[in-house]
Amino acid sequence: MRRDVRILLVGDEGVGKSTLIASLIKETFIPNVQHLIPEVTIPPEVTPENVTMHIMDSSARTEDREQLEAEIRKAHVICIVYAIDDPNTFNRLSLYWLPYIRSLGVNVPAVLVGNKIDLRGNDVANQSLEDEVIPIMNEFKEVETCVECSAKQLLNVSEVFYFAQKAVLHPTAPLYDSREHVLKPQCVEALKRIFKLCDTDKDNILNDAELNEFQRKCFNAPLQPQELEGVKDVVREHDASGVSETGLTESGFVFLHSLFIQRGRLETTWTVLRKFGYGDDLSLREDFLLPSFDVQPECSVELSPHGYQFFAELFQTFDKDKDGALNRIELDSLFSTSPGNPWANTGFPHTTITTETGSVTLQGWLAQWSMTTLLDHRTTLKYLAYLGFEGDTRTALKVTKPKRVDRKKGKIQRNVFSCYVFGAPGTGKTSLLKAFVHKPFSEKYQATTEPFQVVNSVEMKGAEKYLVMQEVEPKQVSEILSSKKRLEQCDLLCFVYDTSDANSFGYIAALREKYKIDHIPTVLVATKCELDLVTQRHAMQPDVYCRNLGLAVPLSVSVKESQMADLYHILTGVAMNPTIATPGSLKDKSEKNWELKDYAVLSLVAGAVVVTCIVGYKVFKNHAATLAASVPKKK
Repeated sequence: MRRDVRILLVGDEGVGKSTLIASLIKETFIPNVQHLIPEVTIPPEVTPENVTMHIMDSSARTEDREQLEAEIRKAHVICIVYAIDDPNTFNRLSLYWLPYIRSLGVNVPAVLVGNKIDLRGNDVANQSLEDEVIPIMNEFKEVETCVECSAKQLLNVSEVFYFAQKAVLHPTAPLYDSREHVLKPQCVEALKRIFKLCDTDKDNILNDAELNEFQRKCFNAPLQPQELEGVKDVVREHDASGVSETGLTESGFVFLHSLFIQRGRLETTWTVLRKFGYGDDLSLREDFLLPSFDVQPECSVELSPHGYQFFAELFQTFDKDKDGALNRIELDSLFSTSPGNPWANTGFPHTTITTETGSVTLQGWLAQWSMTTLLDHRTTLKYLAYLGFEGDTRTALKVTKPKRVDRKKGKIQRNVFSCYVFGAPGTGKTSLLKAFVHKPFSEKYQATTEPFQVVNSVEMKGAEKYLVMQEVEPKQVSEILSSKKRLEQCDLLCFVYDTSDANSFGYIAALREKYKIDHIPTVLVATKCELDLVTQRHAMQPDVYCRNLGLAVPLSVSVKESQMADLYHILTGVAMNPTIATPGSLKDKSEKNWELKDYAVLSLVAGAVVVTCIVGYKVFKNHAATLAASVPKKK
């Protein structure tokens, strides 16, 4: 809501524009006022809505036309004043003033002001006012209301400016069709969304407790039992379907706001809409969806405990059949207060843990939001707002320490890690990712044409971590490996080759030679180990290549045979302890006998006790000299 309102008074000469302003600020009638009163500023503490009010006078003289048009273009609301004792000034409202304002391309609310009602005599009321004004309001939708007043007797003078201010802060046009006497569709949709968010038990009824919580959130004051019953009685009287035995229905909630507007209480509906993040155009405000949230280079964003709690409770609320998973209908219901499922074009739900029927488990649901927050925290911020997070949505997120700081300490303290997966087409990258989220293996090869990523939780040292694996297709390679920003966003690189394809290893070796990526932790994976091993057409075989980089030999896996060698724990462990797999990072130039690290012991240790996998990796390094003796060296 804006914090200042600029009110302009226009009208024919002699209708009393300047006198009205003088009567407002002096609180007494001044018979002879100057022709044009300078701008008047009224501070927020003395206005009903606590906003600053700027009141501008104007002249209808021809020589002042340029100044008049400039003021019209700057105004937030225009009061068009006419004189009760001069019918011609009333006729010129629709014949001249309103068309003239429109011709300037100005679309702001207008208030019709009939001055000098004291000249009617003792009976200042005008019983036919509605009949006179309705045709004008029907033709000119910008006209919010009509107020009759007397600057001389100080009748309704403050009301003129109150209604002018109200027309800006609580406009009718976005909410209500005055011609059809119905709420506008966008307003109805907004109110229905608010109803769903307030219906915390999702039974399509606002019970007394939910109504009181709504009242507290919007107006900071609960309703007494008799007041609640009074509200329901009013709705019941006009709409029998608006009230059930247990509370207010959606149609009753919408009707109530229609009634508020018809009775001139637009501020009530606007207060509700603004509390739920809506702007003057009835769309959710940008600052509501995306509040300022700074993320420094090398830092990542994760869900905070508040964020995980919110999404876990949301899951429980919408798991109507209590089967521990969200099916498609339940997901549609959950996302009904948002633009839709944020993962509609990502392969979801195959990107996370599901039941055999494709319903998303709680583990999969939290993992999916962990991945979303890591890859695009702005989407998570928006959806926290869409889905009804109470309070500042930024408290649901946390920014991690810069990777460089953690790497210097030798251990990463974050909970969500990113792994890019590279390899030639057909090496089994997609199968590796699908196995991570327990999807069945398929013999049929299908090229990945869209970005594909998966996420799952991995238990490390008794704590739950999340690993995000992103498949990188050939057309994406340059974009990622040549981008400092993209490399900063990942925790490790996984290079995959097919042990049965003689050209497969050469592809990843060429990538490593082309791009400077030795500062990124790296793991090599040999896939399809159930097939016959072939010699790779490359100057160095994979194990020798790895020894020269100071890396462990490739980890052999078979997705088809479910022989995964504890790959995902190892990848997560490397992400947490990057120095153990960063090419050459631990190599002592004065020491020639550490040339081989192997994931065999790491895998065995992880298989027995997952929490010690990294320790096993480090211990094995100390035996490198003995193992290296049995490995032929390149001449």
